[in-house]
Amino acid sequence: MTTLALTGGTGFVGGTLIDLAIETGHQVRALTRRPQPERAGVTWVEGALDSPESLDRLVAGANAVIHVAGVVNAPDRAGFVAGNVEGTRAIVAAAGRAGVRRFVHVSSLAAREPALSVYGWSKAEAEKAVEASALDWVIVRPPAIYGPGDMEMRDLFRLARYGIALLPPPGKLSVIEVSDLGRLLLTLVGAQSNRRVLEADDGTPGGWTHDAFARAIGRAVGQRVLVMALPRALMRFGARCDRLMRGHRAKLTDDRVAYFCHPDWTIDPEKRPDPALWQPRVPTSEGLAATARWYRAHSLL
Repeated sequence: MTTLALTGGTGFVGGTLIDLAIETGHQVRALTRRPQPERAGVTWVEGALDSPESLDRLVAGANAVIHVAGVVNAPDRAGFVAGNVEGTRAIVAAAGRAGVRRFVHVSSLAAREPALSVYGWSKAEAEKAVEASALDWVIVRPPAIYGPGDMEMRDLFRLARYGIALLPPPGKLSVIEVSDLGRLLLTLVGAQSNRRVLEADDGTPGGWTHDAFARAIGRAVGQRVLVMALPRALMRFGARCDRLMRGHRAKLTDDRVAYFCHPDWTIDPEKRPDPALWQPRVPTSEGLAATARWYRAHSLL
C-alpha cells in the first residue's frame, strides 16, 4: 500500500486527488491549516508550508510527495514568493530530510512565460527548486483546470447563463478536467519519470480558441452566448475597479490581466505524457455539463 504526502488537499485539485487516491487504495497524509472532518484513509496533518516541523510530520513514512498547493492570485509579489517559491523549497527540503525520493510537482503553463506575470515567474522559480533537488521528480504543467468544485471559472458559467461571454483578446488555450489531472498525478507516483516536465490537456488538437471554449460553456448551461473580446486596456481598468471593490480579495488583478491576455496557452504536444501511461477520459463537453450541474446543485449558477 502506497502512502502519499499531499499539499493542497483542502483545495479544488487536492480534494479530487484525495478522492481518487482513496478509491485506488492509497493512504493519504494531507496538510491542512484548519481541523478537518475525520475520513477513512486520510491522516490530516495540521500545519503549513512555512512550518518545517509540520512538513516533517507530513512526509514521515510517505512513499511519495505530491505538491499541489500554490498561490494562483495574490495582491503583491510577496504573496507569490511565499506561497509558490518558498513553499516549494520548504516541501522539497522536507522530502529530502525524510528520504522520500519520489516527488510529483504541480506547476502551471504560466512557468513557460516568467517575464509575463509575477505568478508565472513564481511558478518558474518553484520549478527550479524542484529541478535542483536530488529527488526523483516529475513536473506537471496543467493548463486551465475545470470541473465540479471549481470556483475559478464560475463567473464564466454565470455570465453564460445570461447569454454573455466576456473574454480577453482573441487567443487559444488548452484545458483539462480535474479528475483527468488527478489520475495523471497518481499514475506518475509509480511511473518512471526521467526527471521530465510534462504538459497534459483534454486531447483537443491545437487546443481551444477563446471563442470556441466560451460557446462550449454556453452549451453546457443551455444558452447561446454573445462573445465579446475585451481590449487589454479595458481589462486593466476592470482590475482597478475590482481592487477598489474587493481589496486584497480581488479576482482580477493587473498580474492576471497580463496572464489572460497572452495569446497562446496551449500545451506543447512534445511534452504530452506517453499515451501508454495516461490519456484523458473526460470529453470536455461532458465535463463542462457536469460542472454546470454541480454549480446548479450548490446554488452557484
